[in-house]
Amino acid sequence: MSVHERLAIIRRNIDEACRRVGRGNNVRIIAVTKYVSIERAKEAVAAGVLDLGENRDDGLLQKYEAIGKEATWHFIGTLQSRKVKNVIDRIDYLHSLDRLSLAQEIEKRATKPIKCFVQVNVSGEETKHGLSSKDVIPFIEQLRNFTKIEVVGLMTMAPYTDDEQLLRRCFRELKQLQQRVQALHMANAPCTELSMGMSNDYAIAVEEGATFIRIGSALVGEE
Repeated sequence: MSVHERLAIIRRNIDEACRRVGRGNNVRIIAVTKYVSIERAKEAVAAGVLDLGENRDDGLLQKYEAIGKEATWHFIGTLQSRKVKNVIDRIDYLHSLDRLSLAQEIEKRATKPIKCFVQVNVSGEETKHGLSSKDVIPFIEQLRNFTKIEVVGLMTMAPYTDDEQLLRRCFRELKQLQQRVQALHMANAPCTELSMGMSNDYAIAVEEGATFIRIGSALVGEE
């Protein structure tokens, strides 16, 4: 199945999810291209997906070289501080801000403000990165004077499970935390966005308030 055909299905599912909960469709689809070729990533752009996500610096640099500013670039994986200099001026969004040392390196290396999602480990799984929910607001408050970091939202990875209620609990907790951050009216942290939901659970995430969903296998997989 082509990317264009897969995209039509995903967009239809998003529309239906939005209708079920009575929300407007302001959902952005990020094509996670980390496991596919440059040609497949170009196919996604040609189909109308202008947001591309990579989780390794070398993968991002290779595709950026080939595609450039035709796409909006999202770094969605753990970013090592020593690799910040390689990618920071090529990305538009970072979805994995989770520690002060990384923020300090971005502040040092970036030549423009970077839109960042603070990564939250809502599920508490030891295998996942991210801050605990209780540490998110104190962390964002530490960033008040950082000129190169704009906290546009929060990101989480839900457990890989068919348990719909567990997924909803994770997504709802992130939404509630986002609302608490917004209520503080911090200039550096408008926190208007939620990055949550992947190929297996994006419809549920949309129902719970996602504004960015990260879709790999369901969109660009199986070339």
